[in-house]
Amino acid sequence: MELFNYFRSSASYRVRIALALKGLDYAYLPVHLAKSEQLGESYAQVSASRLVPLLRDGEASLTQSLAIIEYLDETHPQPPLLPGTPAERARVRALALDIACEVHPLNNLRVLRYLVRDLKVSEDDKNRWYRHWVETGLEVVERQLSAAPATFCHGEAPTLADCCLVPQIFNAQRFNCRLDHVPQVMRVFDACMALPAFEQTRPERCPDAE
Repeated sequence: MELFNYFRSSASYRVRIALALKGLDYAYLPVHLAKSEQLGESYAQVSASRLVPLLRDGEASLTQSLAIIEYLDETHPQPPLLPGTPAERARVRALALDIACEVHPLNNLRVLRYLVRDLKVSEDDKNRWYRHWVETGLEVVERQLSAAPATFCHGEAPTLADCCLVPQIFNAQRFNCRLDHVPQVMRVFDACMALPAFEQTRPERCPDAE
C-alpha cells in the first residue's frame, strides 16, 4: 500500500492512525500542501480531487479519509474500527461526521487561504474564524460523549470516531483553541494518545515534518 499524505493534514492523520491500529505497512509518499504540490500536474494524474490523503492498494486508488478507513476495516477486519450493531455503527459514524463534515471543512487549508487571499481577511480574524468553528463544533462532540461516557469515543477500544477526534485536537492546539470547556473530549484524547498507534503517527513524527 501507498499513502499520499501531508504531515499536518488532519484527514491524512486519520488514515495513518487507522493503518497503525491495524498494524499495516505502507509506503509514505509526501505531498506538501503548503507548497501547493497537490495542485501540480504530476499529482493531478494520481488524484482527480488533488487532495490528500490518497491510498493506493493494488489496483484500488482511494480518496476521502472516512471512505479509506472503512475500506481498511472491510479488507482487514481486525481490530474492528466500527462496532457490531447497526445502532452502534451509526453512532460512531455520526461522531466521526460531526468532526469530519461539521468542523474540519470550515478550517482546512483551502478555506483559510481563501479567507486571506481572496476575501482579504486579516490574520487575526482568520484565527478567530478558526477558533470559533472548532470550539463550537467540539461542544457538540462533548455533548455526545457525555451522553454515553466510555474510555474512548464509543466503548473500550478505538473506533473510526477516535481516528477523527485526535487529529482535530492537534489542530485545535496548534491554533490555540479553547479546550477547557470540553473535558470529556480531552479525556478521550488523552486515552487515545496513550496508545502507540496514535502517538507514533502524530504529525511531528512524520518523515516530511518540518
